[in-house]
Amino acid sequence: MNTGNAMQAEQGAAQKTAGRCIASERLCDTGFSYTLSLINGKYKMTILYALMEFGVVRFNELQRYIRGISFKTLSLTLKELEADKLIVRTEYPQIPPKVEYSLSERGRSLMPILDGMCEWGDKNSL
Repeated sequence: MNTGNAMQAEQGAAQKTAGRCIASERLCDTGFSYTLSLINGKYKMTILYALMEFGVVRFNELQRYIRGISFKTLSLTLKELEADKLIVRTEYPQIPPKVEYSLSERGRSLMPILDGMCEWGDKNSL
């Protein structure tokens, strides 16, 4: 292939991927990378999905829904999701203390992505 054809092929490939956010030279600066940073972790997507399915949920309920997660891990993960504004923590001043978790608007905006991942897994599981 001569140099002119190679450059044309390269430009054509660049045009095809121009709309994709991972076509950037620095993957860490893309929306793809940012989204992964929010949902990366063993239980984050599971917690988000549980909150989507069950709505407003208390801590112990979440722990029952997600078998095998420790108190500490669930607590830390919920704090991270709250800091990222993906969930809302509502604390009621009563005895015994009552705390409920639900998806924020920002968290609900991730649901089509998680649904798509679920559908893909259903179709492509080996």
